[in-house]
Amino acid sequence: MKILITGAAGFIGMHCAKILLDRGDRVIGVDNLNDYYDVSLKEARLSRVTSHENFKFIKCSIEDRDALAAVFSQEKPDRVIHLAAQAGVRYSLTNPHAYIDANVMGFTNILEGCRHNGISHLVYASSSSVYGGNTSMPFSEHDNIDHPVSLYAATKKANELMAHTYSHLYGVPTTGLRFFTVYGPWGRPDMALFLFAKAILQGEAIPVFNNGQMVRDFTYIDDIVEGVIRVLDKPAIPNADFDASLPDPATAAVPYRVFNIGNGNPTPLMDYIAALETALGIEANKEFLPMQPGDVPATSADTRELGEWVGFQPNTPVTHGVAKFVAWYRDFYNV
Repeated sequence: MKILITGAAGFIGMHCAKILLDRGDRVIGVDNLNDYYDVSLKEARLSRVTSHENFKFIKCSIEDRDALAAVFSQEKPDRVIHLAAQAGVRYSLTNPHAYIDANVMGFTNILEGCRHNGISHLVYASSSSVYGGNTSMPFSEHDNIDHPVSLYAATKKANELMAHTYSHLYGVPTTGLRFFTVYGPWGRPDMALFLFAKAILQGEAIPVFNNGQMVRDFTYIDDIVEGVIRVLDKPAIPNADFDASLPDPATAAVPYRVFNIGNGNPTPLMDYIAALETALGIEANKEFLPMQPGDVPATSADTRELGEWVGFQPNTPVTHGVAKFVAWYRDFYNV
C-alpha cells in the first residue's frame, strides 16, 4: 500500500514509517519541521527513513489547505496515519491558537483530503487526555468524555467528533487511537522522561508535580507502533448492533471506532523516576511541586477493545522501556 503519514518527523511518525517501509509499503511523509522542539532531532529522525527508496518526504503544514490538498491529489495514498498535531497540555495554556490551527483546522484539511480522494482508512492520533476529569479507572472507550481539563484535550475530542461526522456523511472509515503517555528512544524533548534524563545528567533538580502523587499508564513506543499498524490494517466497520437509543461512544452505525492504546499497567511517577535512576546509575535531586493546571493525577487504560479488534495489547515493562531510552539517549547525545 501507499501510506500517507503526517508528522513523519515526529516520535511516533518516524517509527511507524520505518516499520511500514521494512514490510514493503510505500510511505509519503508530511511534516512542517516546526520549532516547537529541537528541529535537529526531527531531522535526525527523518534521516533514518529518507534513504529508503519507497519513502518520499514533503515539507508541508497540515494547516495549509491548498498544499495538503495537492499532496492528496498528486500522491494518491491508499490510507492515512494522521499524527501531526500541536502537542502538549501545558503549552495549550499559553498558546491556544496553535491548537485550533493545527488540531482543528488541520484535521479538517485531513478529513477533506480523505473524503475527496477515496482513502480506504484514516487512523488518527487522539489522546488519553480526552478522559479529562474522569476518575473511574481504568479509562474505557465506553465512558463519557464530556469534561476535558485542557484545550489540548478538547481539540482531541473534537477530532473524534469530526471523524464520526465524515464517517457518517461520506462513509470514510476512521479510527481514533487514544495514546497513553508514550515514551522510548527518539522521544519528544518536552516529555517527562527526556526532561528528567537531561536534568539528572546535568546535576539539576527534576520537577515532580503533585508532590509525586501521580500515576501514568506509560506506554513504550514499540507497543504503540505495533498497535497503530495493526489498526491501520483493519479498517473500521459499522457496528451492526449499535443502538441509537443507548449510544455507545466507542462505536457507531457507521465505519467509526476509537481505541485506547496504553500499557494497561499504570505506574506511580516515583517508580518511573526510580527506573530512570537505576538505568542512569544516578539518584535524582527532586523538587516537589503542586499539581499543574490542566493536568490530571492518574491515567489508566482499559485495552480490552483493542485486544479483541486486532489481537494485541501493549505490555512492555517500564523498567525495560526506560533502560532502552537511556541507552539511546546516551548514544545520541554522547553522554
